[in-house]
Amino acid sequence: MPEAGLKELLQAGVHFGHQTRRWNPNMRRFIFGELDGIHIIDLLQTEALLENARRFAGELSAGGGTVLFVGTKKQARDTVQEWAERCKMPYVNKRWLGGLLTNFNTMSQRIARLHELNGWKEDGKLDLLPTKERMGMEAELAKLEFNLGGVRDMDRLPDAVFVTDLKTEEIAVHEAARLRIPLIALVDTNCDPSPVDFVIPGNDDAIRSCQLVIGTIGTAVEEGAGSWRVQEEKRIAIEMERRKKDDEERKKREEEEKARVEAEAAAKATADAEAAAKATAEAAAKAAATPVQAVASTKPATPDAPPPPRAPEPKSAPKPTEPKAEAKPPEPPPAAPAPAEASTETSPESKEGGQS
Repeated sequence: MPEAGLKELLQAGVHFGHQTRRWNPNMRRFIFGELDGIHIIDLLQTEALLENARRFAGELSAGGGTVLFVGTKKQARDTVQEWAERCKMPYVNKRWLGGLLTNFNTMSQRIARLHELNGWKEDGKLDLLPTKERMGMEAELAKLEFNLGGVRDMDRLPDAVFVTDLKTEEIAVHEAARLRIPLIALVDTNCDPSPVDFVIPGNDDAIRSCQLVIGTIGTAVEEGAGSWRVQEEKRIAIEMERRKKDDEERKKREEEEKARVEAEAAAKATADAEAAAKATAEAAAKAAATPVQAVASTKPATPDAPPPPRAPEPKSAPKPTEPKAEAKPPEPPPAAPAPAEASTETSPESKEGGQS
């Protein structure tokens, strides 16, 4: 990685601070002296601290981390965008929206809306809308692009934030410190370096100074991210190769299992067929060994001769029908007894005289 030495720092004017009456006492340890009412920054400390910040940014990006570049002042705006795009990192160079970090869930919805409107514009759906609605959506798209265009691909909170001016980016510094996100910052003599994790004392008003510091950090991030992408591509290639090999082995096992099942089914079918043939042969042999009794009465003489006529069955005599019992007339009531004088019965003597 290219290093910014004392010569480059001196030529870029990094050592010039603010007026002595506008200084922050917390920057005392980074001030070398004063000249014509202006504080002079100790470039030896700047060189060492810049190298420390560069190493941290490079290691972070080499591990797949994300660095958010923030620089909305005109001296750093274009340089921030250039290096962030080269590193393929998110950036804010127009206006910092409050809550971009601390209210990231809501900002994610606005970023999704930005992608949606961009998709409609690319597909030509905006042109199909009525004029009033189309103009309103175009204005909304332009506003979202202005505020969130640099962070459209940021799908999670960054792993570090790099700012070029603590005074201008005060809200961003406060949000990063609140979420305990590591902060890398170019700190001038009029700023408080307390919330910054990696302080780079230097001139934040000169364009060349901003370009040098941003370029140094950007180069480290670019190289680290590039090496990480190479490793990630290799890892993905290895993973794809492993998955391909696993799929091939799985298919091979499935084919072997299928062949085994088919072989077992074929062997079982062959065994069943042999058993059936054996049973049929045994039945035929048993039938051949048993003598057949011919029954002439039930077997016709010739196959074509009609069967003999059957003898008529003798008609059985009709069974005598029993006469039906006639209904008896009702018996008359018994007659009254005759008187004794009128009895017609004859005595035995008269009966015997008559016979004689």
